[in-house]
Amino acid sequence: MSSVKQLKKYINDSIGAFIEDIYGAELENPKVDAKKTDPLIDAAITLFDELITEINAARTKGKAAFKPIQEKLVKDLDKLQSDLAKISKA
Repeated sequence: MSSVKQLKKYINDSIGAFIEDIYGAELENPKVDAKKTDPLIDAAITLFDELITEINAARTKGKAAFKPIQEKLVKDLDKLQSDLAKISKA
C-alpha cells in the first residue's frame, strides 16, 4: 500500500465485505444458523482491531512494516471465508 490511510481503507473494505458475505449467506440459505456465523463476525471485528493496532505501532518503522500486516489480513480473511463456506454448505 502506498499510504497508511489506503491500508486502513483496504482493511476496512475487506472486512466489511466479508461481513456482508456472512449476512448474504444467512439470507440466501435459511438453514445457516446465526449462532454459527456470529463468531465469524466477532473474529472479523477482532481482526480489524488487531490490524489497526499493528498499523499504529508500525508507523515509525517505515513502509516495509506494513507488508506483513497486509499479508496477515489476506491470510486470516481466507481462513474466515473458508469457515463461512463450511457453515454455508452444512
